[in-house]
Amino acid sequence: MDVNESYINRVRPSQDVTAVLDAYPEFQIPARVITTVPTADRQKATVLVRIGFLKLDPRILPDMGVKVTFLRAAGDTAAPAAQPMSLVPKSAVKTEGNQTVVFVVRPDNTVERRAVRTGGTDGDRLEVIAGLRSGERVVVTPPPAMVDGVRIVIK
Repeated sequence: MDVNESYINRVRPSQDVTAVLDAYPEFQIPARVITTVPTADRQKATVLVRIGFLKLDPRILPDMGVKVTFLRAAGDTAAPAAQPMSLVPKSAVKTEGNQTVVFVVRPDNTVERRAVRTGGTDGDRLEVIAGLRSGERVVVTPPPAMVDGVRIVIK
């Protein structure tokens, strides 16, 4: 199966997956990652990942369409794969003491210093698990002197 190259860093050998055949959408098949083929399709920006079914079923036929959900390990601190996630540039996240913060842009163009909890990385972006709502804008590269409530100019 082809996986978008921006998500390939989340795929691991022996990782559990759930496969759903297009022909049988209610039928979930437990499977596991066998290997990641070490080449990419430049045209589609994908990487080939081979999976193996844990139990064969007569409904599974060659060349059938399938959708695969990659499952995270139980101890993984990142948000479950099925949930939407908020990603912010790494430069927007600052560490102050033992607290991780971002500056959120309010509708009146002032900023709010907000504590967040981060998860995994996706290239040059960080996943925000808590403290930020979808659609909120953050200051991409806040200057060191930025404080809560300061008015900004958006360019």
